[in-house]
Amino acid sequence: MSRITKVIARQVFDSRGNPTVEAEVFSKNISSSSICPSGASTGSYEAHEKRDLNKKNYNGKSVYKAVKIINTIIAKKLKNQKVHNQEKIDHILLKLDGTKQKIKLGANSMLAVSMAVKKLSSKIKKIPLYKNFLVKNKFCLPYPLMNIINGGVHANNDLQIQEFMIRPDGAKSFTQAIKMSFLVINNLKKILKKLKLSTSVGDEGGFAPMIGSNAQALNLITKAIQMSGFKNGKDISICLDVAANELFKKNKYSIHSKKYVSAHKSILEYKKLIKKFKIKSIEDPFAENDWKSWNKLMIALNKKIQIVGDDLYVTNLERLKVGFLNQSSNAILIKLNQIGTVTETIEVIKFAQNIGFNTIISHRSGESEDTFIADLAVGTNSNQIKSGSLCRSERVAKYNQILRIEESLGKKAKMNNL
Repeated sequence: MSRITKVIARQVFDSRGNPTVEAEVFSKNISSSSICPSGASTGSYEAHEKRDLNKKNYNGKSVYKAVKIINTIIAKKLKNQKVHNQEKIDHILLKLDGTKQKIKLGANSMLAVSMAVKKLSSKIKKIPLYKNFLVKNKFCLPYPLMNIINGGVHANNDLQIQEFMIRPDGAKSFTQAIKMSFLVINNLKKILKKLKLSTSVGDEGGFAPMIGSNAQALNLITKAIQMSGFKNGKDISICLDVAANELFKKNKYSIHSKKYVSAHKSILEYKKLIKKFKIKSIEDPFAENDWKSWNKLMIALNKKIQIVGDDLYVTNLERLKVGFLNQSSNAILIKLNQIGTVTETIEVIKFAQNIGFNTIISHRSGESEDTFIADLAVGTNSNQIKSGSLCRSERVAKYNQILRIEESLGKKAKMNNL
């Protein structure tokens, strides 16, 4: 059994140009490395991201403490551990930290190491990473939830909703899913240019035009879908990430305009949007502690569309169990750095799938060239992946990896069920 001989870390940079942690794990002369992503729109229950907070060093964003923790404390504890025993290695990390939200070591320190170990295990076994998770055969490919217009904290415009996405529901292969998305994105670009609106992009690659209403953004996307020769709601579906935590104040929401209204009125507005624009998925429609409103929306929509918990669950098993009992949603967004280890992430995915939830593997707005989540999506038979737009190499890298996996599967490659 191969054993860990060395663990080293370094400060590298994410897609925003901010410092982040890369860990490299060795077994003799073989090594694998992984980079931890970072979010901008974060839930308060997420695992702690350790930064130095020294304003003189990268405006307080440096991660030298996290790097030092890996190079000293973690490296010492993991030396001679069996590479293929992911659960034991992650348990050592959890025990070393000993806090609920990974305050001591930092989720960024722990996750970079945890992912690198998983990669190294695959390398030594001489198998693709996607074959080293839950599924061993009959792999299914995920549908991309592709960011097309950015708003909220991901863009410098007046849109309340954070992400307007498209999902190519009519695609019969991942290659076709990418082609369909490409056509819609390029036609939207033409429409924006014709209207003399900016075609510059936000953090996740979606366009960030200076428009001020959700309806205007949705009308533009609908037009782009039609221009591409597709039927909205059938071939291509519109999906939203509201990120309602950012739009919540004194038990009221400013989701549909800048005016704050009750959750009841917000639900009525959601119903209008869903009917008019044939929306198929809404992520974080309400705030992370507003369990009642989540349940009311589920009842109001009668489970007709996908309701996704992100900030609500933060890839945390205990919160997911509460959401299940409360009937808060029917899908969960999976973000590795919200919880901090590969083992905990897999536990959440398994539980979610057992209770009939859709699992959506997701990037963060601060990403890197690391393609771990692409393999994770395929290796867990998660039916969707959210990796941004077909733009910016840190987003496209994940889609490219799934295209490679599709090619390697050949005739066995099948799209998942939605």
